[in-house]
Amino acid sequence: MTSLITEDTRIYALDDGGKLIAEITFPMTQPGVYTIDHTFVDASLRGQGMADRLVRAALEQISALGGRPAATCSYALSWLEKHPDRT
Repeated sequence: MTSLITEDTRIYALDDGGKLIAEITFPMTQPGVYTIDHTFVDASLRGQGMADRLVRAALEQISALGGRPAATCSYALSWLEKHPDRT
């Protein structure tokens, strides 16, 4: 399983060569609101649940920061609609 690297408002994964293969960003857009604005998964990881892992990890990080989530990224918007208990 690919390891995720967590920063304050970004979570990502690199392959063995250092190439970016997955990423989600969620800057603070209002006080206490972190907006998921970008989700990327390399073709080599598609269909393996990586985008789901990224959103879940972002929500955990947003919670740890004491914030609440919002989304402009189409994948994250859809994910949050399917999981209303997580907003």
